[in-house]
Amino acid sequence: MSESGSEHSSPGVVINPWRRLRQHTDARIGLGRAGGSLPTAAQLAFQLDHAQARDAVHLALDTERMIEGLAKRFPLALRLHSVARDRSEYLRRPDYGRRLDAESEAQLAALDSAPCDLSICVVDGLSARAIHEHALAFLDVALPKLEHLGLRAGPAALVEQGRVAVGDPVGAALRARMSVVLVGERPGLSSPDSLGVYFTWDPRPGRLDSERNCISNIRPRGQSFEAAAQLLAYLVREACALGASGVTLKDDSVADSELGNGQQGNFLLS
Repeated sequence: MSESGSEHSSPGVVINPWRRLRQHTDARIGLGRAGGSLPTAAQLAFQLDHAQARDAVHLALDTERMIEGLAKRFPLALRLHSVARDRSEYLRRPDYGRRLDAESEAQLAALDSAPCDLSICVVDGLSARAIHEHALAFLDVALPKLEHLGLRAGPAALVEQGRVAVGDPVGAALRARMSVVLVGERPGLSSPDSLGVYFTWDPRPGRLDSERNCISNIRPRGQSFEAAAQLLAYLVREACALGASGVTLKDDSVADSELGNGQQGNFLLS
């Protein structure tokens, strides 16, 4: 099959019906073949996507820009760091990314802040690109929905070389009832900019992944900011009633809106 852009047959060209489906997905389908190999265009596109995924993993977090953005949205923005000293150590020791370094722990201990409902952490994770491009935009959509629930967010924390669980010691130090962690997800070959949001009830060191809820693939070509923010608000509301998150907290947001608890897309009013 040829990698031809034309839908009309010509000598030596076989139309590939799978090509029409490519407008609906980023998955690698309908690539065609040239002899026993991929067409040149498909091979070059694969190499470009692979390079972008690798770049996303190694891209340094722009801490100055992100702190400035968080400071405009929260009364206080903290710059923290995990035990991992650099990217190389972060990739070799995943456990280091789950813990704060001594300086960050001391910074949190020195805070004289009241208990809060929500601890918001922004963490570079495996894609600082996702944080740069989507974290602040997502917060701009999500924060009004959380405030509508009557919840008070504590200081925001920007954590370098962090993983999801680093939000637990931050939330515990801030005496937060709940933790929301925005993290750059592991890049895929079609998604080097995917943002993940992890929600944990009663954050504290030692929490299991099964005790969290995840909202994944937040990006323009994935789950929209609006849909993800609405789901987060639903999970927060239900967790407050249930007193738990993770496998105990089921996502029944669609059923909830269809049962008449307010108009669909406006379930926070129920």
